[in-house]
Amino acid sequence: MPIYNFSAGPAVLPKEVLQQAAAEMLDWQGSGMSVMEMSHRGKEFMSILAAAQHDFRELFAVPDNYKLLFMQGGAIAENAIVPLNLLGRKGQPATSDYINTGSWSTKSLKEARRYGNVNVAASSEDRHFAQIPERDSWQLSKDPAYVHICTNETIDGVEYQFTPDIATETNNAPLVADMSSHILSRVVDVSKYGAIYGGAQKNIGPAGLTLVLVREDLLGHALPACPSAFNWKIVADNDSMYNTPPTYAIYIAGLVFQWLKRQGGVAAMEQRNIAKAALLYDYLDSTDFYRTKIASSCRSRMNVPFFLADETLNESFLGGAKEQGLLQLKGHKSVGGMRASIYNAMPLEGVQALVAYLKEFEKRRG
Repeated sequence: MPIYNFSAGPAVLPKEVLQQAAAEMLDWQGSGMSVMEMSHRGKEFMSILAAAQHDFRELFAVPDNYKLLFMQGGAIAENAIVPLNLLGRKGQPATSDYINTGSWSTKSLKEARRYGNVNVAASSEDRHFAQIPERDSWQLSKDPAYVHICTNETIDGVEYQFTPDIATETNNAPLVADMSSHILSRVVDVSKYGAIYGGAQKNIGPAGLTLVLVREDLLGHALPACPSAFNWKIVADNDSMYNTPPTYAIYIAGLVFQWLKRQGGVAAMEQRNIAKAALLYDYLDSTDFYRTKIASSCRSRMNVPFFLADETLNESFLGGAKEQGLLQLKGHKSVGGMRASIYNAMPLEGVQALVAYLKEFEKRRG
């Protein structure tokens, strides 16, 4: 029986990637060393790093005037690292603008308040984070240090289906985006953002690696209190080697980038993700046995929260799913219900198996 892992993160990885990593575990390409044993400054790992950097830039169509940083600490650390690096662009006390669309946006803006003023320019909290606030409702500052959005809320299940154009309203403030849970799942115009960041453990690789893309003109503005290992300019000047990077996580991410290229790249993957999400949402919309709460205009393709109309059946549903090889479907504790995370590495067959189980469980218990 095939096993399908719907975990929100750390999440499913392509089978081919895991097989290659297993084959190379004790001896990477005749070096006599595991990647975990290599010096991060040795020629073997430097070749792994260079390939991962090149492949990511190619896959994501990164313009030449952006630096790619491999860092640590996940998106939660970047919630502090972003203001520490960008608030220095403005006189103190500086202001940053945040659009609050869910649990991760809330964490981000709370952290930013440690370092400067935060203007919550729009929020959907009063609507239980079921949608993105209408663009014409945003009350942006005239001259913020930056504007921050979370383009896909992993817990709440909302995803931006547009890129906000904020330049004319904010004196060309950079748009900063947490893309942790949908990076490389869809085509993105990087040039519309000042900085993009994300933890790797949802759609790229194992926990421990954080990717940051930052436009070069935004480097060199860190607050004096910013730790040197978190100063984007220092990290960029040292090609992500200022301190020992998460070497094995970079290696696995590089294998995932190669796998994505073999699948046809990000544009091809986006079409697969559209098809997978449509298959699941179409069935959920067809029945009253299950419910979804997110507005159809901003439903996430990656993270699909749903609820049984009769929640006394939750444990029975999860137990039956596990018996069918459908794992990690329990929703986040702050939201409840169920959640199916269908990242790039989740095959269409996994979503088909889930929909078949949804139908069977409804027939049996509805």
